[in-house]
Amino acid sequence: MKKFFETLSNIWKIEDLRVRITNTFLFLLIYRIGSFVVLPGIDPASLTNQKGKEGLMGLLNMFAGGSFSRESIFALGVMPYISASIVVQLLGIAVPYFTKLQKEGESGRNKLNQWTRYLTIAITALQAIGYVSSQVSPDAKLVAEPFFTVMSVFVLTAGTLFVMWLGEKITDKGIGNGISLIIMVGIIAQLPDALVQEFTSRVKGVGGPFVFVVEIIALIAVVMFTILIVQGTRKIAVQYAKRIVGNKQYGGVRQYIPLKVNAAGVMPIIFAQALMFLPGMVSQFWPSAASSGILIALSDYTSWGHNLLFAVLIIIFTYFYTAITVNPKQMSDDMKKNSGFIPGVKPGDATTKFIDDVISKITLPGSIFLAIIAILPAIAAIFQVYGPFARFFGGTSLIILVGVVLDTLQQIESHLLMRHYDGLMKTGRIKGRTAIPTAAGTTPPAI
Repeated sequence: MKKFFETLSNIWKIEDLRVRITNTFLFLLIYRIGSFVVLPGIDPASLTNQKGKEGLMGLLNMFAGGSFSRESIFALGVMPYISASIVVQLLGIAVPYFTKLQKEGESGRNKLNQWTRYLTIAITALQAIGYVSSQVSPDAKLVAEPFFTVMSVFVLTAGTLFVMWLGEKITDKGIGNGISLIIMVGIIAQLPDALVQEFTSRVKGVGGPFVFVVEIIALIAVVMFTILIVQGTRKIAVQYAKRIVGNKQYGGVRQYIPLKVNAAGVMPIIFAQALMFLPGMVSQFWPSAASSGILIALSDYTSWGHNLLFAVLIIIFTYFYTAITVNPKQMSDDMKKNSGFIPGVKPGDATTKFIDDVISKITLPGSIFLAIIAILPAIAAIFQVYGPFARFFGGTSLIILVGVVLDTLQQIESHLLMRHYDGLMKTGRIKGRTAIPTAAGTTPPAI
C-alpha cells in the first residue's frame, strides 16, 4: 500500500503527466455529460420506461456508454469512425492507391486520415437514418416528419464528429489512445448498474450472495486469462553482424522479434459477430423465414449451434486478419537490410518461411483461446447470469478493456521511467496494445 501511494505521489509530481491526466478526465467528463443530452425534438418523458437493448443493440449501447438507448446526441458514438478506419485499413491492402499512401510517410498518413474522416461522415449519416427510423418511436417525436429525420441526421453526425474530435484531443493533450479510452469509458459506465442488478437478482432469487461472490472470482480469473492472451508473445532471436566503423564497433548484438500470440486483436470477434447477427436480421426483414429451425438456432446466442459457428468464424477470421496484417516477407527483408539473421536459418526465402511457420503455429492456439473468450458471455448467460453483467465475462468488451488499460498504464510508466522514477511494477515492464484498429497508414500508439 505504501508503494501504491508513493507511485501516485510520483505521478502527481510530474507536471506534464499531471496535466495530461487532468485533461483526459475533463475530456471524458464532457463526453459523459453529452451522452445524457437527448436529441432535439424528442420527448424526454418517453425514455423513462425504456428497457435495455439486447443482441446487436445491446452491444452498440455498451460501446456508446448507454447513449444508444437514451437517444442521445452521441447515440452512435465512435463506432462509425471505427468502421471507417477498418475499411481504409483494408483498402490499404487491396487498392494500390491507398497502399502507396501508406508508404509516403507523414503526408500519406494525413491523406489517409482525411479519407477516414470523409468516410466517417458518410457512414454516420447512413447509420443515423437507420437509427431514427428504427429506434425512435413515433410517440416520442415532438417535430413532424421529414424535418425531424433531417434534423436528427445532422445532429447525430455532428455528435459523432465531436466525439471523434474529443478522442483526437485526448490523444494529443491527454494520456493514451483517445478513441480507445472513450470506448472503454462507455463500457465501464455500464458496469456499476450491471453489478447492482446481478447482486439484487442473486440475493432475491436463486443462489444468494455466495453465488455472486463466485461470479466475481470467476470474472477476475477471466480477466487474468485475457491478459495472458493479450500479452502473450513468441520471441524469435535475431543476431546482427558486427561492423567496425573507425574505432567503434556497431552491431554484434542479439535482439528479438516479438510475435503476438493474438496478432489480430479484437478484429476477428468484430467480423464474426457482424456475420452472426445476419440470421436475426433475416428473421426481422422476412417474417416468413422466422419459423426456420436453423435461423432460430443461429439467432439464439445461448444455443450450442450459434456458439460453435461463432467460434469457428473467429478462428477463420483470426488466420485471415493475421495474414493481411503480419508480413513475414517484409520482416525478412528488413533484417537482411540491417545485416541481421536468425541463428541457424539462411537469410531470404528460408527466413520468410521460418517466420511464416512460427506465425501459423502460434496463431492456432491464439485463435482458439480468443474463441473461448468470445463465447464466455453466452456460457455465463446459460448459468443465469444477468445479461448486461454476462457481457463482461468475455467478448469484445473485455478485450477492449484489457487492451486499453494496459496501453494507458504503459504510457504512465514510460513517463515515470523517463524521469527516473520507479515504474508501476517492481519487476518487468507493462506492455500495451491498441484495443481498436487505427486508420490505415497511421502509427499505432505504443499498441
